[in-house]
Amino acid sequence: MTGAVFLFDLFGVIARLQSAEGKDRIVRTAGIPAPDFWDAYWTQRPPYDRGEVNGPGYWRRVAKTLGTCFDDHQIERLVAADIASWSGVDDTMVDLVEELAAQDRRIALLSNIPGELASHYEVRHAWFDRFEVRALSCRIGRAKPDPDAYRWCQRALRVPPDRVLFVDDRQDNIRAAEAVGMRGHLFTTAARLRERLAQSEAESSRP
Repeated sequence: MTGAVFLFDLFGVIARLQSAEGKDRIVRTAGIPAPDFWDAYWTQRPPYDRGEVNGPGYWRRVAKTLGTCFDDHQIERLVAADIASWSGVDDTMVDLVEELAAQDRRIALLSNIPGELASHYEVRHAWFDRFEVRALSCRIGRAKPDPDAYRWCQRALRVPPDRVLFVDDRQDNIRAAEAVGMRGHLFTTAARLRERLAQSEAESSRP
């Protein structure tokens, strides 16, 4: 089989990382000092990303870690604020996704993303449907850098791992992909990514 498959991370590549304004809104809604809050936020995030708890369940776990309690209205506001903080996209990268899809290139997505946020993107962004495979952690029960997350993608794509170029903004996720035999590209800019995609396509087309 020839031709590369381009497997994209979402946040930090196609979608923006949390904005400072969005993070401030979450902290204000929680009413907890920022350092303690973010420790609890990230400590409890993996089960949420893997779909083991929903949004309200996640925020109750965060509250318990902080030794406090969020009422139902506050939890609703926290879920909304969290979604908003992750909702920005890079239009240049969206254009690249659309371009690759129009060229019938094989593109896929592997993202650590909780259920409520996944639904937000599926409903609001038509380009989300351009990906042949969407490996969303909340749906597949595996999150990067767990090797099984990458293996799940390989099985779904039905290609040898060395035909997959994985694009992510985190070096630890790149290393995990390379450990299962994929090739990796650490994302910095769309221009450099374009160069790497062309190189990868040429490499994969060799006998």
